[in-house]
Amino acid sequence: MDNSARNEELSLPGGSGGPARQRNSISSFLFISFMLFMLTSRSGDEYLARRQYEEALFSLTHQLGNFTAWMNGTTSEFSVPDRDPMLEALLDDFRIQGSILDPQVASYYSNVTGFIHAAAHYHNITPTALLENAIAPWNSHAQTYMYGVNETVIVEASRGWNWTATDKITLSVVEKLPTYVNGTTLSDTISLVHGRIELTDAITNEDLRLEFEGVHFIMNGSIYGLAEPPGHHIDIRLLPSLVPASSMNQTACLIEPELRSRINKLKNLIDAGIIDSDNSDDDPPKSICPFTFYAQLHQISVPEYLMQELEEEIQKPTGIWTISAPQLIANGLLVSKECGLMYEMNETEGLRSRTFFRKVTTYASLSGLAYLALLVLFSRQTERSRTPSGLARVSRWMFLSQSTVDSVSFAGHITFAILAEGRPSISLIAPAFLACILFIYEAQFSVLIHQIQLPEDAVTLSTPPPPVSGTTAARTTAQDEPQQRPVPLTSDDRTPRRSTPTPSVPTPNNTPTNPTSRSFISFFFHHIRTDPQARLWVILFVFLTLIVRVILSPTLSMVFVAITYSFIWLPQIIRSVRRGRTSGLSKEYVIGTTVCRLYLALYFLACPKNVLDVEPRRWVFLLAAFVCLQGIVVMLQGWLGPNFFLPKQFLQVKMYDYHPSLPIPDSEAPEQSLGDCAICMDAIIVDSRGRSAASEKEWDTEGQSGSKGAGLLSGLQMGIEGAGARRIYSLAPCSHLFHTECLEKWLAIKNICPHCRRPLPPL
Repeated sequence: MDNSARNEELSLPGGSGGPARQRNSISSFLFISFMLFMLTSRSGDEYLARRQYEEALFSLTHQLGNFTAWMNGTTSEFSVPDRDPMLEALLDDFRIQGSILDPQVASYYSNVTGFIHAAAHYHNITPTALLENAIAPWNSHAQTYMYGVNETVIVEASRGWNWTATDKITLSVVEKLPTYVNGTTLSDTISLVHGRIELTDAITNEDLRLEFEGVHFIMNGSIYGLAEPPGHHIDIRLLPSLVPASSMNQTACLIEPELRSRINKLKNLIDAGIIDSDNSDDDPPKSICPFTFYAQLHQISVPEYLMQELEEEIQKPTGIWTISAPQLIANGLLVSKECGLMYEMNETEGLRSRTFFRKVTTYASLSGLAYLALLVLFSRQTERSRTPSGLARVSRWMFLSQSTVDSVSFAGHITFAILAEGRPSISLIAPAFLACILFIYEAQFSVLIHQIQLPEDAVTLSTPPPPVSGTTAARTTAQDEPQQRPVPLTSDDRTPRRSTPTPSVPTPNNTPTNPTSRSFISFFFHHIRTDPQARLWVILFVFLTLIVRVILSPTLSMVFVAITYSFIWLPQIIRSVRRGRTSGLSKEYVIGTTVCRLYLALYFLACPKNVLDVEPRRWVFLLAAFVCLQGIVVMLQGWLGPNFFLPKQFLQVKMYDYHPSLPIPDSEAPEQSLGDCAICMDAIIVDSRGRSAASEKEWDTEGQSGSKGAGLLSGLQMGIEGAGARRIYSLAPCSHLFHTECLEKWLAIKNICPHCRRPLPPL
């Protein structure tokens, strides 16, 4: 490109009108990096976490010393309280305590590691409430159990959580392997369990998490435990006070090695410098109520040796045949004497951890295939829409909404992989990686679309009036003053010719102004507003912060899914209607993307047994129907036109007309052309058949009447009326004339005028 063309390009509407401003992104990057470092720096949190580790180590050491002294019968500051005698009768009312079975006929699960979901029924066991509700068969035993409790303290302690709205309890427990001391097993009939208990509010869908420590009696299937809110550490030395008196000593023998194991683990973490600075426990607890937990497994009509073979195969798979895993069923009680609360657990459904891990792996495989299909479909569609004309058809908001969905999916899968641990976490990396790649490609493609479509606002989409040639203007009478309109330009013209003098353009005043002092805030906002790189970093930071909040909030997650899925195809439909052009999206892309996107949404919001135990939402079927309807409309726009579903009064689309009526060449002129094409430099010849028969007849009639001047003028002003003839040429908004075929090929490469570099609307 020569210097004159470059100078001309700088003076265009899309240009800068002067020397290009140098954009330095290094300062923006350093500034945003400093902000991120300050926001994510956790040196203070790590110091506090180390102090907490050291305090926990001191507390455990103190507990072990007192407990060992109590076990040896020497002087100690600790003693195990006696079991409440009224508790025995209350547990019998709810059939909590089990019995020893014949191992040749029936058995219990020997390992309860996994998840147990149960329906929760709330009971108010304060003395006043028990007196008002004396119908329950367990009422008398509950009154005896709660005798002497201060109700004023109960009311104060039970605040902070809507106990009556809790309708579901979820247990996530891990059973420890048998404890060995000096190579011998302490007990094969009892083992320690730990985990958490979550109470779900049916109104707000919020969860109240309780830390759980307990013991599992394998022979009779009974589980006893303590549950405390986060931040209230459980004293496992109190576990012997929950079990029957005959099993108290056996339970106490497990406590001492467990305390030693925790002390050694904590010492190793401190010595290795592995400090978890997670401050999630710093938030105030939703409740301060302590609970005791009692559960009883249902017996299984399977001999004990077969259940033992199943358990060994689950722990160490060898491929041998075993019986199908029977359903894990239990009933239980969650009691808080200090708060006057009791939850009855029934309709339980258990899921062993190994079964859950296989379920997670299956989900990861299917979701990975779905994202792989989305990635292939997207790559094939980008190949079809890579040209400027193709990019001008698609909507950038459509790809931005899908990239937002994929970014949340990536963060969600990564979080799920961290929480799952073990082999399932490795399988979840595959869909997370594919979702991340798809998010990056879709975001880049949307930016590319934005760059191509940016000059659209600078293009006037109104059709220019038909130009008037100089011959026509000369023959016009003085009474009929000709309008001042642009005429087509030849390949040698650089600016439109007009019959009126071009007004002078005022020269901008480039005198630098004296800089004024700015505050840091005004400088910061000015820097973001003027520097695209800084603006991009700030947008990414805000976007990632929003994504984190969406993942952590169940309500925001539902709102996010509803909004983003509603905008999968809707922006494309709107753009096609406004621009009067089809989308250019292939049928395989529309159908495949719709199916894969809906699979992921319907799995979590319609399947009751999904891996995250998300409650089904009925509105997801309406959302799926709306998304399918959008996909159908996009495909029908390609077949029936972009405005096929609109009423007639809305069918007018403000589009630029490249084929206006132009004055026909003089029949006596030696060259029957409208001029030279600005691309191929060949003459633009219009077939004489382009003139309508009615126009020629009227022209001849007026000529025979003696008004040859008027007849010639009328014929020139009628111009080329045939639709087929007008498709031969294309007149750009900048008044440059082209062959339509040449302009179509050019717009497939660039969407600017090849002569003056002004932006061009879609053809």
